[in-house]
Amino acid sequence: MTDVKVILGFLELALAIKFLSNADLVEQWGLLKREIFIGLWILIGLLMILYLLGKLKFSHSSPVKRFSFTRIAFIVLFASIVIYLLPGLTNTKWADLKLISGFPPPRTYSVYSFDGNNKNVFEPIHNNYNEALAIAKRENKPVLIDFTGWACVNCRRMEEKVWPDPLVDSLMRTKFVVLSLYVDERRKLPLTEQTIYKAPNGAEKSIITVGDKWSTFQTENFGATSQPQYAIISADEKALTKTKFYTPDAAEFAEWLQCGLDAFQKNRQLATGNKQ
Repeated sequence: MTDVKVILGFLELALAIKFLSNADLVEQWGLLKREIFIGLWILIGLLMILYLLGKLKFSHSSPVKRFSFTRIAFIVLFASIVIYLLPGLTNTKWADLKLISGFPPPRTYSVYSFDGNNKNVFEPIHNNYNEALAIAKRENKPVLIDFTGWACVNCRRMEEKVWPDPLVDSLMRTKFVVLSLYVDERRKLPLTEQTIYKAPNGAEKSIITVGDKWSTFQTENFGATSQPQYAIISADEKALTKTKFYTPDAAEFAEWLQCGLDAFQKNRQLATGNKQ
C-alpha cells in the first residue's frame, strides 16, 4: 500500500506541474518553458523508477525483497515514458512528442530561439485584429481567425498535429492571413479600451483584459465559447463559411479551408463583375 501511495504522489506532482504550466502560459510568466516542463516530468519519472528499484526510500518504505511482475511492468512503463520524453529537451524534429501533444507547452514557448532551426514552426499574428485585416486587404487574402487559449489542450493538438500537415500548412501560409485570438489572455487593455459591453439581452460585461475582449468578440459574432474555433472572414469582415471546431483529421480541416478560400474567390469575382 505504501508503494501505491508513493507512486500516486509522484503522479499527482506531475499533474500539479501541468496545472502550474497552464497558469504560467495564461500569465506568460516564462517559468515553465516547454523544455523545463518536460525536464521536470523526466525527473519525476526517474524518481519513480528509482523508488520501484528500491534505490530511493522513504520513512515507511519496505525493502524490496523480490521484483514481482507488476513492479517490473511499472518499471518498464515509466522507463519507456522517460526515454520517449528525452528528445523533448532538444531543438530537433524529434522534439514534437506527438503522443502527448497538447499537454506540454507549445514548441513556440521554448528556451530555444525560433530564428534559426525552428523557422518551420508556423507563427500566426497574435491578438492584433486590425493588423490582420490590414494585411488581408493589402494582400487580397481572407483572414483565418483562430480562437484559442493558452491553456487549451485541443488547441495545442491542432497546432502540433493538424497544422503541420503539408496541405494545411501550405494553405495557411500562402492563402490566408492567420490570426490567433487568445480568449484567456490576462494582459490588461489600455485604459482607453477598457469598457462595459452591453449584450443584446441587456446583460453587461466588463472588458478589462485582452481575453475579455476576444471571448466577447467570439461569443457575440460566432455564437460559441469553446476553443478552438476557426472562422474565415474577408477583409471587410464578412463571414465566408461556417466556423470549424476541433478537427483532428487534417484532410477534413484542409477541405474546410479550401471551402472558405473558394467562397472568397467567388466573392472577388462577383465584386469585379459588379464594378464592370
